[in-house]
Parts: sequence; C-alpha cells; structure tokens
Amino acid sequence: MSANKPRGSREAETNNQGEIRLHADGKKSPWFDKISKIVTRATGRPAAFITAFAIVLGWGITGPIFGFSDTWQLVINTGTTIVTFLMVFVIQQSQNKDTMAIQLKLNELIASQKTASNRLIDIEDLSDKELQTLKRFYITLSELAENERDIFSTHSVDEATKIHKNKSGAKTAGGQ
Repeated sequence: MSANKPRGSREAETNNQGEIRLHADGKKSPWFDKISKIVTRATGRPAAFITAFAIVLGWGITGPIFGFSDTWQLVINTGTTIVTFLMVFVIQQSQNKDTMAIQLKLNELIASQKTASNRLIDIEDLSDKELQTLKRFYITLSELAENERDIFSTHSVDEATKIHKNKSGAKTAGGQ
C-alpha cells in the first residue's frame, strides 16, 4: 500500500468496457468512522430519546432530595455539555459522509443522462460566486420554460437558450 493512500480507502479499476469498478483494499475502515456510524444509528432511535428523557426526569425528581443544590445542577449541566460536545463531532462525521455519498449519486445520475449538462458534476466545489452565476442560468432556464407548453421540451441551459432563440427567430420570420 502506498504511503499517501488513506487506510480503508477503495481503489478504482476500469474494465475492458470502460466501466469503473470500486473494490476495497482489504483494510478495515478507520475506528472513528465505525464509532460514529454506530453512535449515530443508536442515538437516532426512539430508545435513545426515551433513555435521555428518563435521565432528565430522574434528575428532576432527585432535585428535592438534594435540595436543588449547585452540585445537583452541575451534574446535569456537565453531563449534557459533554454529550453535546462529543455528539457534534460524531454527527458532523456522519453528515459529511452522507453528503459525499449523495453528491456522488447525483454526479452519477447527471453523468449517465445524455441530455444533462455535465457542468453540474462536482458543483459543490465551486465558489459562491460561481454558484450564483449558475443559479442565474437556471433562473433563465425557468423563465424560458414558462413560455413553453411542453414541460419536456428543454433539458439544459444551452439547449433551452438555443431552442428559445430558434423558436423566437422562427416566429419572427413566420409572422412577417
């Protein structure tokens, strides 16, 4: 394994038909990835909520026993702060992984469609200015589509603009 390849990574290979196949490199995924997957799944279940609610309820019931002391309050404050702090990182790891998987799936859908604009592949890496420019193109596409009766008549910004110009030119030439 090369020194710069991350542990648990997958390698891609291309077969004779030009298809890309992914295969595991034989190493297990990193420990944090495993832990975050387990914790995210466990804390997203109703049992986790019921457990947390029971802990808070138990803490509240013990208030009179401990005279609502500073130590009693410190227990819940410290506990919730620690859990919240750690969960931020676990949830972010899980969300980053999910976001990347969704982006890759969308990229595959875009790449597999003949009429889709391949410019949309990996747009998440564009700057805010570039994304705003792209958004303006889609606003233009939407405005052009409003003039069309067939909702399937255009597929991309370039195609929509070209068809719109051709139709506008044909109407002008045909109407005179």
